[in-house]
Amino acid sequence: MQISVVIPTYNRYEFLKRALHSVFAQTYLPNEVIVIDDGSTDNTENILHDFPTIKYIYQDNKGVSSARNLGIKNAQNGWIAFLDSDDEWHKDKLQEQVSFHKKNVNILMSYTDEKWIRDSKEVKIPKKFHKIGKDIFAENIEYCNIAPSSVMIHISLLNKVGLFDESLEVCEDYDLWLRVAILHDIALINKKLIVKYAGHKDQLSFKFWGMDRFRVVSLENLLKLHDNLLIKKILLKKYKLLLKGYIKYDKISDVKFYEKKIKKLHDN
Repeated sequence: MQISVVIPTYNRYEFLKRALHSVFAQTYLPNEVIVIDDGSTDNTENILHDFPTIKYIYQDNKGVSSARNLGIKNAQNGWIAFLDSDDEWHKDKLQEQVSFHKKNVNILMSYTDEKWIRDSKEVKIPKKFHKIGKDIFAENIEYCNIAPSSVMIHISLLNKVGLFDESLEVCEDYDLWLRVAILHDIALINKKLIVKYAGHKDQLSFKFWGMDRFRVVSLENLLKLHDNLLIKKILLKKYKLLLKGYIKYDKISDVKFYEKKIKKLHDN
């Protein structure tokens, strides 16, 4: 199997080196490794001296979705494996996924379980993020439970459902996985094959308040394509949660905005 690894990065030179070391330590090596530098102002460009065989592409800062999409567009192979520059892979990560897909040729996307590390110690993963791997769409519609760094996907799926939504500053992964999962099978490789590190500055998951605002946009877009009762149920739930928050902080215009959305969804 021919695999391209796509790594977006922004001002994370030291983390990027760790991520790349984990790629080149794989028991099944990829055919190409693409680093998209999303406008870094540190010494990220030096990564070419450390890993001269990678494909390094610089762009002005446009966000992680744009960076991943540029990597996909420059990939020369049928399979894409994503890796965030502050994560790393277990040495058998790609081998496990390759073995699975060779046995299950009709499944064109897989993801793995993960470890979380904070301050050099493994931390317990909250129950809501535990992976089950049965009904992938239902398991991910409230919160994204598929880490980009765990995903390997065939380019044909991306051609069908589209790339990452560059208008979403966060939850872009949630959005894309739901677009895949509502139509196609996705497999869980139930092994902890990636390590996610938390606690460093500029993590997108800590940068934005009210992440459900972005999930709502994604669900609204998905509902336009699929008249699905579960989408409506979760969308209504998220509207009500956001409404409650805006009432608490006395944001009148936002209260009226979500009251209208709730009424419209009920009427439909």
